[in-house]
Amino acid sequence: MQEISPSALADDGASAAHLRPRGSNQTGMRQFNERVVLQAIRLNGSMPKADLARLTALSTQTVSLIINRLYEDGLVIKLAPLRGKIGQPSVPIALNPDGAFSIGVKIGRRSLDVLLLDFIGTVRMRFSLSYRVPDPDEVFAAIARQVKLMQAALEPAQRGRINGIGVAAPLSLDRWQGLMKLAPEQAARWNRLDIARRIEADTGLPVQFAKDTAAACVAELVAGRGRSIKSFLYLFVDTFIGGGLVIDSTLHAGLHGNAGAIGSLPVGVAAPGGEAPAQLLSTASLLGLEQACEQAGIDPMAAYDERATQAPWAVHSAAWTEQAGAAIAMAVTSATCLLDLEGVIIDGSCTRALLEQLMAAVARSLEHYNWEGVERPQVLAGMIGSDARALGGALLPLYASFAPDRDVFLKLDA
Repeated sequence: MQEISPSALADDGASAAHLRPRGSNQTGMRQFNERVVLQAIRLNGSMPKADLARLTALSTQTVSLIINRLYEDGLVIKLAPLRGKIGQPSVPIALNPDGAFSIGVKIGRRSLDVLLLDFIGTVRMRFSLSYRVPDPDEVFAAIARQVKLMQAALEPAQRGRINGIGVAAPLSLDRWQGLMKLAPEQAARWNRLDIARRIEADTGLPVQFAKDTAAACVAELVAGRGRSIKSFLYLFVDTFIGGGLVIDSTLHAGLHGNAGAIGSLPVGVAAPGGEAPAQLLSTASLLGLEQACEQAGIDPMAAYDERATQAPWAVHSAAWTEQAGAAIAMAVTSATCLLDLEGVIIDGSCTRALLEQLMAAVARSLEHYNWEGVERPQVLAGMIGSDARALGGALLPLYASFAPDRDVFLKLDA
């Protein structure tokens, strides 16, 4: 098993990254070039061999040999010839959707998601389970059951093309027990678990792990706005708000795996002898909307579905978005002054309608800050939505197997 966590990435980078050999023998170079071609098709879409050669700076003969091998391996397909031009018709090469599969798992504080992803990034199957408190036995049993169902849904030859499972979960499901109303004994059960190894033992598939908000940031980086914005702060609004930091198209974990841990930012100034100011997660998390609804005697789980913008929940959602928007705007301003960001991307597990309200509240609050001496970044809604964490998890085994550089979005170097 190859387990990836932000803290592990930081430790690896700090200790040995600068000593890692960079040489390559002929076999390694062949695999690298194959992955370069696959990545070029993934990022730019189908194209003829001649265009692939120009894009990758490889010779036409080399690209032709690579395409033949990838075609034999079932990783690419040849589309209908393009006619109407002078000379022989060109044949576009595309990724084969059935060339590889991966499974993404998101373990959240309020829900579980399991996705089956194909080679072009299409979700083939999905499963969701909601709960008020995550019980380890229930969660792991559901994951094992859904993985078996997803394997059974594939043809026998396709099952062997599942590259593994990528798991996205909070680094510590046992934290903030008071806010979550989690009994100490329930929290302790999660604290003693190695999530990746448990799932690997239950399913027999290799498992990689990433912090949930880092995985969501990966999904946005690879399949969303990260294609056009190279450096951005990413915020994901869930039961607790969290985030990630992308610099030059690379997700940075930081020394302790907490780079972009936007939820821990203070939203006030500490006074000597007084209480510590509240953190962003206490004012801009969906847990706050849950609590407001619960106090009003209405279903708190509406915070995560379309009811949030409907009566009688709408009035509580409006109050929450104003409070959360003001706090997020303060965090965005502080982060921009420190990092000189190109953009800020906000997404969440809520509906698009509620996210739009929150984005509008953030924009209004940003107008009240003094931007003299610093460039105000563009603040955009994420493109992935509630699937971001599970999708980011599913991308981990695919990129580990088929990207030219396994550090393509998870930075190993210190």
